[in-house]
Parts: sequence; C-alpha cells; structure tokens
Amino acid sequence: MGRKSSDSEASRWALLILLLIGLASCSLVYMCISVVFRPKIIPSVVDLDSEVLSSSMTNEDLEGVSGSEEGECCKGIENLELWGAAVKWGSDFKFNTSEECCQACKAMCSGGDGPCLCDTWVFCGSRETCGPKFGECWLKKQRDTLAPDHHLSGEPQIWTSGLIFGKGETSRKLYDTNHGIIGLETEYGVLHIKLFPDCAPHSVAYILELLGLHHCAGCQLYRAEGRGSSWDSEGNHISNAPLGPPFALLQGTLEAQGTTFKKIPTEACPAIRRGSVAWVGSGPEFFISLANHDEWKKAYTVFGSVLPEDMEIAEKIAQLPTKPDLWNNIEVSVLEKPIPLSFRRIKMSHGDLNLLNGS
Repeated sequence: MGRKSSDSEASRWALLILLLIGLASCSLVYMCISVVFRPKIIPSVVDLDSEVLSSSMTNEDLEGVSGSEEGECCKGIENLELWGAAVKWGSDFKFNTSEECCQACKAMCSGGDGPCLCDTWVFCGSRETCGPKFGECWLKKQRDTLAPDHHLSGEPQIWTSGLIFGKGETSRKLYDTNHGIIGLETEYGVLHIKLFPDCAPHSVAYILELLGLHHCAGCQLYRAEGRGSSWDSEGNHISNAPLGPPFALLQGTLEAQGTTFKKIPTEACPAIRRGSVAWVGSGPEFFISLANHDEWKKAYTVFGSVLPEDMEIAEKIAQLPTKPDLWNNIEVSVLEKPIPLSFRRIKMSHGDLNLLNGS
C-alpha cells in the first residue's frame, strides 16, 4: 500500500530534527572533553572520550575497550628518499606495496636484540609517476640511523622511505644507535626512550631533528600528576577508583626556541600504556603516561616508550612540588618549577642506563 505524501514529509522532518540534536550533543561533549590536556596558553585542543572525565567509571565499564597494542606497524614517509649503502637493489627486488618492502627490511633484523642488516627501506609505489621503477624496493643500511642520509633535490620525490630500529628494549644490554634509544635528559636523571619509527615516522623524524640540534631550548615539563590511589605500581587501574584527577601523567612541550614547529599528522594510536610517550593533538605538547589509560581509547599518536627501569625517574618528577590550576574548569597540577629537557645520544651503556656520565 502506498504512503501518503504527508507521511514522507513527516519522516524527513523527524530525521532532520534527530540530526540537529545529534550535532548539538556532539558539540557539547567536545567542549567538555577537550580540556584534560589543555594548558591555558595553548590554543590547540585534543579530542578525548568523555569517559576520561568521569569519576564513576570502573573496570567493568572498561570491558570491551582494547588494552592490547596495535599490530606491528610498517609505515613510511611519502615523497622522501633516504640514501644509504644498498643491501638489496630495487631494480631486482620488487613488491606491490610499501608494507611488503618494509617487512622485507624488518626480516633482516636477527632476533630480539641482534643487529639489523637493513635499517632503511625505499619504495616506489605509484604506477603513474614511477614508470618502470614501479614496485622497486631498495633496502639500505645507514652509517648513522639517528641521522639518516636524505637525498635533497629540487625535483619532486617519487619515493616513500622508512626507518627500522632493532627490537632491543631492556637496558641491561649493550645499546647502539641501531636500537633507536635516545636519552631525554632532566636534572633528575635521563629518561631512555625507545622510538617507534615504523609506527610514527613523522613524529620520530621530528625527534631526530631535535637530537641533531644538541639543545632544546624551551623544551620542558610543566605539569606533573602522580598515580594517586587510582592506579597500582604497575599502572593498572584499581577497581571503582576515579580516573582523575590526578591523571597519572607528565606533560610538557617539545617546541625548541628558534625552530618552526610543523604540526605532526595523526599516526599510530595504540592504547596508552605506562611509559607511553605521545603527542597531545598534533604537538608540540606531549605527555608521558604513568599508568595504563584504556579509557582514552587510542586517542593519541604514540611515538615512543620510556624504558621500564627509568619509570622511577618519571615517578620522582611526579612527586615534585606543584600548584593547583584550572584548565577550563578541570583541576590540574602544574609544577612550581618547570623542568628543562634536552635530547642526547645513547652510544652504549653497561648495566645502569640512568647514570648521567659515560653516555
């Protein structure tokens, strides 16, 4: 049986009204949740799930929120050609996707803490612009993976390139630049950070630029909030405890004076774990998590992780004197004395990596 025309018009008006209500609700939620990481002096904000601000959310409420890490990444930077000594010639080594090329480079790393015979991959993936070079996968080895050799020319680049670091993650072993571990130096000790270039290549490229400056004037930590009674020493949320404040994090900026900061695109956003180092929005604001924040639902680009044994330094900083502040009606704890930061290389270390000497 056909419907009357009035029925169709009423349905359209009902859908329009529901749409307007939904838009209004989303706007209200956005305004409420965008302030947890927002200093008053920083205009940019970041979308947070509204549950971040809920003090009644329990472990049961977090069921279904993935706490596992993302699958193994294989990302690169488009329109970039990295040079280096070739270990596989692309003219004879071809794939259909950049991911396959990246995986071929990773396959040349011998185990968890062994050397990587390949640390750079370069792929040509556009049939139109690559022509006969389409599919070429060049596997290379840098002289210095923390200062990769870029091919600079006035011509548009047809290549996509990425870096691979070894998988060594325990500081009781001997490290070199192949493992992609750098030092974030503070007056309270050095936080050794394992970088993730295969998951966050643009982010890591910026960090390597800061490393090359040998200084980071203006880089600092200015906010410190401990785990309180909401998370245990391993960073697990305690049942029925509030989710903040305090929010179990250190926050600061990595914008060096005298340099122009370009916004970092959103990259891999795994669940935030204890030790995760991630951008707030598109940077240069960043944070180090002191707890497992499943409630944030993979909202942030994670570009590194503090080595577990260095977390005691982060906890020490979190206990420094602070003063209360309100960021858009959200209670935060701001350090009475901001802590300057600088990056440095970690050439090798035996035993305790937290020593300020011998790096």
